[in-house]
Amino acid sequence: MDALDRRIIAALRVNGRATYAELGRTVGLSASSVHERVGKLEAAGVITGYHAVVDPGMVGLGVTALVGIHPTETAANEDVAGALGELPEVESCYAVAGDEAFVVKVRVATVDELEQTLNSLRRIDGVARTRTTVVLSTRFEGRPNNSEIDPDA
Repeated sequence: MDALDRRIIAALRVNGRATYAELGRTVGLSASSVHERVGKLEAAGVITGYHAVVDPGMVGLGVTALVGIHPTETAANEDVAGALGELPEVESCYAVAGDEAFVVKVRVATVDELEQTLNSLRRIDGVARTRTTVVLSTRFEGRPNNSEIDPDA
């Protein structure tokens, strides 16, 4: 991966719907060259997909919480992670250092649903306890960090 690939990735992170021609103008290549490079980045697993960014509140998921998962002494992290992945309310799961083995992002419609989800989390084999932080508002989320990708940023 070279500097041009990094600039293409940076542009796609800002606008994943950009055409190859638009990307080409941004990075100084032809549309066909950009198409070829994007294909190679996808094949190599650098670009893993494209998706729509949706406002959770607009689709009925107005409550967000970050939940720390404290494992039992005998918990197998892969088993716990697999069980966490089965819960549709769990949007993201991060393995972390410290007392907690994982931090998960949960999105639900109501506080009552959050309580139900927390009960489900606590029933997972290998979960000793949880620590929950309810998000009051989101200042920003999922923004591209172009300083790591774009050498010109």
